[in-house]
Amino acid sequence: MTRHVEVVSTVLLSLAAVATAWSGYQATRWNGEQAKASGRTNAIRVEAARAQGLSEAQTQIDVATFVQWVDAFALGEQELADFYYARFREEFRPAVEAWVATRPRMNPDAPLTPFAMPEYRLAAQDDADRLEAAATAATDDANRNNQRSDNYVLAVVLFATSLFFAGISTRLPTTRSRGAILGLGYAVFLGTLAWIATFPVSFGV
Repeated sequence: MTRHVEVVSTVLLSLAAVATAWSGYQATRWNGEQAKASGRTNAIRVEAARAQGLSEAQTQIDVATFVQWVDAFALGEQELADFYYARFREEFRPAVEAWVATRPRMNPDAPLTPFAMPEYRLAAQDDADRLEAAATAATDDANRNNQRSDNYVLAVVLFATSLFFAGISTRLPTTRSRGAILGLGYAVFLGTLAWIATFPVSFGV
């Protein structure tokens, strides 16, 4: 019976050692995946900030030229008004034309400025929004990978626990106590193995 317990204990030691090594490897891999995802997030956010800055600068240009154009138009200085109008950015002109078509001086329901028109769209702002969404997705990916790494670290602890039970079982004085500890070790091992079977895996290239 003692020989049987030793064999069963040796099998558990071997299996738990391999599982511990595998879990440790996966924890390291997913930690690396999390770092890469975080790096992508930072790079995307830098691009998003640039696009947002460009959008804000373009809006300031549009506001400045619009104010000058309105002032010249109100003063009846048509040549000056045409001068400013010709310098509207290509993205801004459709919004101005749509706004003028609403007859804002006579229509109380007209938008107050072209900036409230749906035609006022900035490609730079669209880029900033798209990049921000991509950065959010990359952040979520980093968080998932970090959780996966943490899960594998916990698996390492659990497999190490089953190793401990397997090792100590050979030192107990009675066959019954050895069997009980071995049973507990196998329960921890098999439960943890079933749990990590649901985990995604990452392989180095």
